[in-house]
Amino acid sequence: MTVITGVGTAIGGVARPADLLLTTTTPGGEDPITGLSGRGLRYKDRATKLALCAGRDALTDAGLLLDPGLAVPGESIGVVVSSNFGNVDTVCATVSTIAEHGYGATSPMMLPATASNVTASWLAISFGLRGVNLTLCNGPTSGLDAVYWAGMMIDAGRARRMLVVGVEPVNEVVTHLVGPLFDGAAALVLESEEAARERGAGSLARLGRYARRETHDEAVGHVLEQAGPVGLWCLPEQPPTAEETAGAATHDLTALLGRCSGALGVVQCVAGASWLSAGGDGAVLASVNASDAAAATVLTPAPATAGTGR
Repeated sequence: MTVITGVGTAIGGVARPADLLLTTTTPGGEDPITGLSGRGLRYKDRATKLALCAGRDALTDAGLLLDPGLAVPGESIGVVVSSNFGNVDTVCATVSTIAEHGYGATSPMMLPATASNVTASWLAISFGLRGVNLTLCNGPTSGLDAVYWAGMMIDAGRARRMLVVGVEPVNEVVTHLVGPLFDGAAALVLESEEAARERGAGSLARLGRYARRETHDEAVGHVLEQAGPVGLWCLPEQPPTAEETAGAATHDLTALLGRCSGALGVVQCVAGASWLSAGGDGAVLASVNASDAAAATVLTPAPATAGTGR
């Protein structure tokens, strides 16, 4: 089984992960990326900077990031990033430069940043995470899909721990393409129960069943077959009816943060883990509903043998 041992956020107006459970954010909050320092920031896009902030906090929360370096071998930690618009501004700027001035006018520093896996790569490079490295950018379900793939990498023995980051940036290109969007990142650390127990780490929640189906009802129905009573339902961008959610407390993160696109599923899991670690009763259901597919997963209370949240 897989547990969540750390969470982090880089969202304006959200001071800490537990604040995702509030009904409003703090207006005028400091831009999270102002806390970054070091060389090379000039050539990193906003999505990467946000992901570095959230990833750093999640690794620190899990007790994996020390000063200096990691508390465990870098080979034991992999990365999965979910982002649909992460570096679209860099891609568009590069395409425009080539169209107007030719390939020779492109920047050798910026050209590598046009790859869709740039954020996951920088997370690995910056923190020394040498395990499997994946990027998902497959629409609204991408965040929950990323959490699932991270858990599967652990189950398959490809890594003992995975850093999962969901991030979307706001910039001129994104606003032009899709309108107002969530600007921020959320991150969580997954570990096998054995790996967490070996290093004496407490866990916030246990990762439960996942489903990706053609309809929202099918996905939710599948994950609830073995979940037990739902204490909190983190709603999709298109919330289900009151009849469907009867009996469960609901929390609409889209209403709190705006449309989160590929980050939504990760944000939901961070909120759910925070709720469970604070003593929430029952399972947490996270679900995302897109026009062509739906995904759902459940989080359950942390196993007593691994300890509980901090």
